[in-house]
Amino acid sequence: MSSATSTGPATERRSAAIGAHVPPEDPLAAAEATGAGAVQFFLTDPQAWKAPAEHPHAEAIRASDLQVYVHAPYRINVATTNNRIRVPSRKLLAQHAAAAAALGATAIVVHGGHLGEHDDPAVGVENWRKTFAYARNDGGFPLPVLIENTAGGTNAMARRFDRLAQLWDAVGEFGAGFCLDTCHAHAGGEDLSGIVDRVLGITGRIDLVHANDSRDAFDSGADRHANFGAGRIDAGLIADVCRAAGSDVIVETPGGPDGQGADIAYLLSAL
Repeated sequence: MSSATSTGPATERRSAAIGAHVPPEDPLAAAEATGAGAVQFFLTDPQAWKAPAEHPHAEAIRASDLQVYVHAPYRINVATTNNRIRVPSRKLLAQHAAAAAALGATAIVVHGGHLGEHDDPAVGVENWRKTFAYARNDGGFPLPVLIENTAGGTNAMARRFDRLAQLWDAVGEFGAGFCLDTCHAHAGGEDLSGIVDRVLGITGRIDLVHANDSRDAFDSGADRHANFGAGRIDAGLIADVCRAAGSDVIVETPGGPDGQGADIAYLLSAL
C-alpha cells in the first residue's frame, strides 16, 4: 500500500499503517495486543460534552512509532440548525483537535452530522463552511480534520455522495480531509465497488479508511460493525477498498484483541 493522500505540498509520503480503534486508557498496550501499526481512540466519553484532559500516557504516545488518530465525540454536530448544539459542537471540536495535536496525532476524525427532517441541506453545508472559516480566523485547526461518511439519517451531510459533493464544494478549499468507512457506505446505500474512484472524484483525497464489515443489509441505515466474514460485506471487497485508497486503515470491529487482531492480520495478508 502507498501512503495516505497528501494534506499539503510539503507532506512526505510514507508507508501506510493498519491498526484498530482501541480503548483510550492505554492505547499502546492495546496496539501491541492487536498487532496494530496505528491506533484510534476517544479522548473522553464519546457521548459527553467534555473537554479532554491531558492523556496519562501522552509522553509515551508522542514517542511511539504508531500512527495515532483521535475520534471526535459523537455529540458533535456542526451542521445542525439548532444553535444550542451547533455552537458547543464547534467549541468541542476545537478542544479535541487541540488535544489530539498535543498527542502528536496524525488527524482527528469527526462525523459529518445531520439536519432536522425538514431543514434545508444548504444550511448544513454553510454551517460546515463556517466551522472551518471560524477556525481559520483563529489560526486554523492544528491538525487535519477528517470528515467521515455516516450510515444513517435521511438528512445527513455525508451519507449519500451527492450530498457529500455539495459539502465538499464548501469545505474543500479549507483543506478538509476525508475518512471513508466501509460499513457506513454499505449501510448508507453506497456501493463499495468502485467507491474509491467515486470519492476521489468528489473530495480528491482519502486520508483514512475505517475498514468494517456490516451486520446489516445494504442501504439499511444501521451502523452496526462486524468482523470480516461475519457480516454482509465480502472481506475481499473491503481489502480492495483499502488497497485502492492507499491510506492508513483503522478497523473498528468487535471482539477485542482477538477479533481486531484477526481483521488486521487478514488485511496485512491481503494487501
